[in-house]
Amino acid sequence: MEDKEVNVPNILETSEEKTQIVENKENIDAEPETAVKAETEIEMSVEPETTVAHEAETAVEPETAAPQPLICLKNVDVYQRKLLILPKINISINKGEFVYLIGRTGSGKSSILKLLFADIPAVGEEASIVGFDLKTIKKRQIPQLRRKLGIVFQDYQLLSDMTVIDNLLFVLRATHWKDKNAMLNRAEEVLTMVGLETKDFKYPHQLSGGEQQRVCIARALLNNPEVILADEPTGNLDPYTAEEIFQLLHDLNQKQGATVLMATHNFPMINKFASRTICIEDSKLIDSLV
Repeated sequence: MEDKEVNVPNILETSEEKTQIVENKENIDAEPETAVKAETEIEMSVEPETTVAHEAETAVEPETAAPQPLICLKNVDVYQRKLLILPKINISINKGEFVYLIGRTGSGKSSILKLLFADIPAVGEEASIVGFDLKTIKKRQIPQLRRKLGIVFQDYQLLSDMTVIDNLLFVLRATHWKDKNAMLNRAEEVLTMVGLETKDFKYPHQLSGGEQQRVCIARALLNNPEVILADEPTGNLDPYTAEEIFQLLHDLNQKQGATVLMATHNFPMINKFASRTICIEDSKLIDSLV
C-alpha cells in the first residue's frame, strides 16, 4: 500500500497568512482609538487659546465718565438789582456748543450773562463756569475768571482815544502779559482772525459799526477764551453787517472750537444760522435741546 504525499508547506503558508491577517485586523481596529486620542490631544492644546479669545470677547470695557459742562446753572435765581426776574433756572452747556439765548427786551438775557462773568452774584443750588464756582468766587479771583472768558458787548466799549492795536495791547497788559513782542504778535493774530489786519492803526471813530464789533470780538479772543459770551452783538448793526458777525462767531465755533453763548433777538439770523436755542418766556427757560 502506497503512502499519499501530504503538502505540508501549503498548510504552513496558510497558517502564517491567517496569523498575518489577524495581526493586520488588530492594527486596523486599533487605529480609530489612536485617531480619537490624537484629536483629543489637539483639542486640549487649542482649548486655552479658545478660552482666552472667549474671555476677550466677553470682557466689558470700563465706562468713561461724562464730560463736565463748561457752564452749569442749577436752580439759580437771577435778579435785576433786588428784583427777582428768573427763579430757579437751569442751564447746562458743554464744550464746543453754540447756544442762542433769546427773549423779549428786559426778560433777563443780559442778567444771565452778567451772572456768568461774575458781575452780579449767583444765588442757588449750583452755579459754575470754566471751573469757577460762581457762588463762592472771591473778588480777587474774578480777573482770573474773566481771562478765561471772551466778552462781546453790544456797545463795543472800545477806548476812543486809542488806536485799534492799542486797545488790544491795553487788554493784554491788564491781563498780565509782559513780553512786548508776544503781545504785538497776539494782537495782530486776532485782528487777522476777524479780517481787520489792515485796520490796526485806525481809531474807533474811523471804523464802521461792523468793524468796531469785529475789534470787540478780536479783543474777546486775545486770551484764547474757553467760552465767548456775546450780549446782543448785532443790536446796532444793519442786516448785512449783522450776518457777517453771525458768520464770524459761527466760524470761531466750528473752526476754533470756541464755546459760544449769544444773547440775541435777531430771529432772521437765528433761522439762517440754526443752533441750539434757549428761550426766556414768562420767567421760564425753554430749551430746544429738551
